[in-house]
Amino acid sequence: MPNYAVIVCHKCGGYLLAKTDQKTRTCPYCGSKILLEKAGKVASAKTANEASALLRKIKEKAKSRQGLVVKGNFKESH
Repeated sequence: MPNYAVIVCHKCGGYLLAKTDQKTRTCPYCGSKILLEKAGKVASAKTANEASALLRKIKEKAKSRQGLVVKGNFKESH
C-alpha cells in the first residue's frame, strides 16, 4: 500500500498529491512533468483521504497568506 505526499510544482507553485512509489507526476495546473525525488515535499500521509485533507488545509493556508489574487480588469461599482 503506497503512502502519499503533498508536493509543490517547480514551475507554477501549485500543490498536488502523489503516491510515494511513483517516479514522476504531471502537474494538473500547468502540465509540467515533476520528478518526485527532486520535488519539494510539503507533507506526507498514509491514506488517500488523509492526504486529501492535508492538501486542502495547505491550500487554504497558502491562500490566506497570499490573499485572493484576481486577474482581469474590473471597475468598482458605486
